[in-house]
Amino acid sequence: MIHPLADCLNKDIPDSTNIWQFVVVLPQASIGENCNICAHCFIENDVVIGNNVTIKSGVYLWDGLVIEDNVQVGPNVTFTNDKYPRAKTPFKLQRTLIKKNASIGAGSIVLGGVVIGENAMVGAGSVVTKDIPDNELWLGNPARFIRKI
Repeated sequence: MIHPLADCLNKDIPDSTNIWQFVVVLPQASIGENCNICAHCFIENDVVIGNNVTIKSGVYLWDGLVIEDNVQVGPNVTFTNDKYPRAKTPFKLQRTLIKKNASIGAGSIVLGGVVIGENAMVGAGSVVTKDIPDNELWLGNPARFIRKI
């Protein structure tokens, strides 16, 4: 389902995926089956979203981001893809990988170039500045290891 108030320029959205109102999807983005993209999201061209992914409201997915299957991205999570941002200046794109079954809590910030491991959890409001291994809970600013999951 693509809500009539969404601006979905991508013609390959599976029927099992929901794109809600005020979402913009650029034409080259890849979105899998049974996803839920909530209101007020933006998805750039060089973004890959796997199957069974939930992207809550207020999340912008910039070029260079791969989100594998069964990932939960909480509301207002912020992703970056440029280490040294300057207006109107070319930059080196940072690629970010969110592995399957990971969960990112509301309001977290994920810096470009990191990998969030399989089954990992990021606590709400955390700032992820480095890779998070599989099966670990991290939280805080900067995000730190809390325990194995």
